[in-house]
Amino acid sequence: METVLPAEIVEVTLGKDQAGQRLDRALADALPAHSRMRLKALISAGGVEGSDGPLRDPARRVAGGERLRVALPRPAAAAAQPEAMALAIVHEDAHLLVVDKPAGLVVHPAAGNPAGTLVNALLHHCAGQLSGIGGVARPGIVHRIDKDTSGLLVVAKTDRAHVGLARQFAAHRVEREYQAVVCGRPAHPSGRIETRLARSPRDRKKVAVVEPPAGKVAITHWRVAQLLQDAASVVCKLETGRTHQVRVHMAAIGHSLVGDPVYGSRIAREIGARAGLCRQALHARTLGFCHPLTGQTMRFESPVPRDIQELVSLLSV
Repeated sequence: METVLPAEIVEVTLGKDQAGQRLDRALADALPAHSRMRLKALISAGGVEGSDGPLRDPARRVAGGERLRVALPRPAAAAAQPEAMALAIVHEDAHLLVVDKPAGLVVHPAAGNPAGTLVNALLHHCAGQLSGIGGVARPGIVHRIDKDTSGLLVVAKTDRAHVGLARQFAAHRVEREYQAVVCGRPAHPSGRIETRLARSPRDRKKVAVVEPPAGKVAITHWRVAQLLQDAASVVCKLETGRTHQVRVHMAAIGHSLVGDPVYGSRIAREIGARAGLCRQALHARTLGFCHPLTGQTMRFESPVPRDIQELVSLLSV
């Protein structure tokens, strides 16, 4: 017989400045590690209580300052199986670890990739001791990078670390810099891109620039690190962290990533093919955050992988 663990009770005090917000949105702001959709379902199921009992209407407007009790169901056992795989771990402590992910490694199991993922490797390395907030498919995963993007990821081993890191990501307090090689030589040494991004209505596997109020605000700061032959090495600093943000933003200003099979121009794909590059030229090189338990400032750098180094060498003027 399967043992069902009791729900975790979390007490939340809403801010006075949240007066007038929907209940589900106010809770999502207070509990950033949990999606608004999940909290909406909990509210409808009677899992959120105020002073007068359960609050079952997610659209109910809050007065601000209320104290609420939220019953969070304990996460089910991870469906992914532990797998012994080599991991490049650049930092590990009792609460979190930072991994340097190689290109080609999927972060978490999904349709088409049920095994051989970073999560499978982490379950083996950590002996199952990963934050359960990510659910059965994504234990410990606070953020992710694309399969064919290399670089740094922080992973939560405890729920306290997960919540603390998620709050920093939500508040855009995490430092993230990407090294990329783009097609064409930008006319300016640096720039700022601000758009709204959402799933493309024409292809749900792609992300597209959309007009407000659709989508979510995405902001990328970029600067040229080196001019190359019909290309440039650029550093992109994320102010927000949307899906495919760097790839979509650089393509939007006419400088798609070399080798990008989805957003790259024909020339960008041809340059990548000539160089033998089997992915988009994108590497998450810098990751900085405040340790969610100790308060220590943490900053990590990952060297640019060999395939991107060789691409830059080949294209050097």
